[in-house]
Amino acid sequence: MRRTGRGPAAVPAGPRLADLAPDQRLRRLELTVTRRLDGLLHGQYRGLLPGPGSEPAGSREYRPGEDEVRRMDWAVTARTTVPHVRVVDADRELTTWLLVDASASMEFGTAELDKRELSVAAVAAVGFLTAGVGNRLGALLAAPTGLRRFPAQSGRTHLLGLLRALLAAPRTADHDGASGGFEPPDLTDALLSAERVATRRGLVVVVSDFLDGLPDDPDQPPPWERGLRRLAVRHQVLAAEVTDPRELELPDVGLITLIDPETGRRREVCTSDRRLRERYAAAAAAQRDQVRRALRRSGATHLPLRTDSDWCADIARHVQSQRRLAAAPAGSASGGAA
Repeated sequence: MRRTGRGPAAVPAGPRLADLAPDQRLRRLELTVTRRLDGLLHGQYRGLLPGPGSEPAGSREYRPGEDEVRRMDWAVTARTTVPHVRVVDADRELTTWLLVDASASMEFGTAELDKRELSVAAVAAVGFLTAGVGNRLGALLAAPTGLRRFPAQSGRTHLLGLLRALLAAPRTADHDGASGGFEPPDLTDALLSAERVATRRGLVVVVSDFLDGLPDDPDQPPPWERGLRRLAVRHQVLAAEVTDPRELELPDVGLITLIDPETGRRREVCTSDRRLRERYAAAAAAQRDQVRRALRRSGATHLPLRTDSDWCADIARHVQSQRRLAAAPAGSASGGAA
């Protein structure tokens, strides 16, 4: 919900990201990622999820003295009676697809960033951390004007161009809610598109608030859960959930107007009512728990991000936690996504 009126807000140190020119914003994001995250996440092949990231590419005959025995393809060897080894693509040849939700609900924010800007920061972190020789990055942008595709390519120039396009993506207010004669894509359709373009096994990162089509009945799965589960069967899937503090609780600021950015519906409420604020907080907590359970069932790894938190620290803690889980002996770690 978008809220009209002005409430208490923390004063940020230095200029807000949204107040900078596009090139300045990109430079700020790149410096933030490389200076803060790069020093925290060690390893030649850094990633946001654990795992080798190798793609099977067939088999070939074993070459004595050149091939390692541990790469023997025993199934092919038994079938052909000739020793064969598995052939895989190198770890550095990682293909990452980003699905960025730029719907109207992502334009809300009461902290230093709005949710749309935080999603761009998350994309920058993924892009700079997975950049490397041979690595490719592609994206799907689900905006009010339609679904836009950016082909998977490698290189810093491609990444910066993608980030510029995300920063310049049209907002609902830019076209007065007009959709050009067609319905804006929902998250379910966008996930189907991601499944079609991500043909090679790799990493898929979905950045959204995951509020699209969320049913009132918490026992009913959201419509996007099935698409996310299908992606997780073939790919490593990271679900970056973006939230704002005012979506979780109402401030005591008197009479305000709540606006549903997706439908335009309005409702005036008096936030001085303590019981109303408590009911709102309880309903919001139940809603976020509904999203968390749906993400867990789908098999995606959950990364919560908030507009009032240090997103760099949140991402670093998440990666380190996932790597500890990956390094733990089998059976010693509890199941479920972090």
